[in-house]
Amino acid sequence: MATIKDLAKLAGVSVTTVSRVLNDHPYVSKEKRKLVLEAIEQTKYEKNVNAVHLKTGRTQLVGVVLPFSDHPYFAQLLKGIAKQAFKHNYKLVLIQTDYQEKREKEALHMLRQKQIDALIICSRSCDLDLITSYTLYGPIVVCEKVHGDKLSSAYIDHYQAFQSALAYLYETGHQKIGYSVSRLDGTSSKERAAAYRDFLAAKELPCRLDYVFDKMLYFEDGETMVTQLKQMEDPPSALIITNDQVAAGVMTCAGRVGINIPEKLAIIGFDDHPMAQMMGISSMHIPLEEMGEHLFKQALGKESKDKVFHATLIKRETV
Repeated sequence: MATIKDLAKLAGVSVTTVSRVLNDHPYVSKEKRKLVLEAIEQTKYEKNVNAVHLKTGRTQLVGVVLPFSDHPYFAQLLKGIAKQAFKHNYKLVLIQTDYQEKREKEALHMLRQKQIDALIICSRSCDLDLITSYTLYGPIVVCEKVHGDKLSSAYIDHYQAFQSALAYLYETGHQKIGYSVSRLDGTSSKERAAAYRDFLAAKELPCRLDYVFDKMLYFEDGETMVTQLKQMEDPPSALIITNDQVAAGVMTCAGRVGINIPEKLAIIGFDDHPMAQMMGISSMHIPLEEMGEHLFKQALGKESKDKVFHATLIKRETV
């Protein structure tokens, strides 16, 4: 395999000139550039990317940790990240974890080994202290509120969003309100749980643990929730649902078993995806694409360290 020195000798130019041509440097004469390109063609030379990395200290790669690639929430977030990556001439390395700590640690190890320039963690299982310790090796941005000055963050104020949804349901006459989450130990789920407890306490309403539905993430989980509701002696009259996919599943299945929406059950989804708009589902609009763009710019150090995004209630036919 030809080396840069071989190219320089064949073209009759310096190694520096060859390096400039390989990296598309503008300050090379047309004659010398032509000689180098002819030498590259003659030797079928392939640029050693790793060598370029060692010289520049950059890989032009940003890692993105996400639990699932097939969920609209993360797809929309990734769309914003990818838009900025393209704009800044970066490529993305996607690390799908399924919330396995081992996979997240592999992504952190990539940062330590300089295989990526920065890491964006859309949702995590690993302890924050562990993640923070890896900021020694490069920028890390997370999608949650954090304390300290080492991690950057862009996140949704889930407490505020949940309080807004609860207040709307209460104002429309509902006192038996339940909700669903994808995983009870998730950061956003804990924020929603705190908002739920505080709201019920303020209104002097009982906190019903049987009104909390766990592991609700996909469309088909809506059918599972409807089945559970049907089996309850005293079901909730309103639900704040994990996301619009699950809300659509609930809406699709509820009518089959005699649960009319919104007469017998009011529902509010999260994210305000097109399906919610098409099906008339009330939802909390979250600017996920905008948040994704901000995350990427934070990873490059081009935006403020912390940024909070707020959800907006979109009222439709399901309340």
